Amino acid sequence: MTDKVLVIHGPNLNMLGKREPEQYGTSTLDEINTDLKNHSRKIGLEVDFFQSNHEGAIVEKIQDSRDAYAGLIINPAGYTHSSVAIRDAILLLDMPVIEIHLSNIYKRESFRHHSLMSDVVTGQITGFGAQGYIMALDAISNLLKK
Repeated sequence: MTDKVLVIHGPNLNMLGKREPEQYGTSTLDEINTDLKNHSRKIGLEVDFFQSNHEGAIVEKIQDSRDAYAGLIINPAGYTHSSVAIRDAILLLDMPVIEIHLSNIYKRESFRHHSLMSDVVTGQITGFGAQGYIMALDAISNLLKK
């Protein structure tokens, strides 16, 4: 059986390619997902994708992932700095969880320097643009092999 990984994209990521390309690059969300899908096949994983601009929908998706997935990659986007609810949902998981950010949140406005998720995820990848998602998938793959 192939291990399944869930990729959750938070608010405004559906606007990638149009929104602040100097910060987030020119790749669209569909392009990122396609690249992840192709890479997942090469490394023997299966990936599903979910994007929402709504905190509650993200919380419910995390809760529903508990028995259906072997790993989670999450870009909480703006909720990184404000969502105790998403943080608490991540605490329910017994699987590798990688927090991903396209831009380096530590080189941006000071309010972005603190992630409410960072102390409850397995690891964090920040500042590598769309390539960070591939790095996160590779990290999950390596963690699942251990």
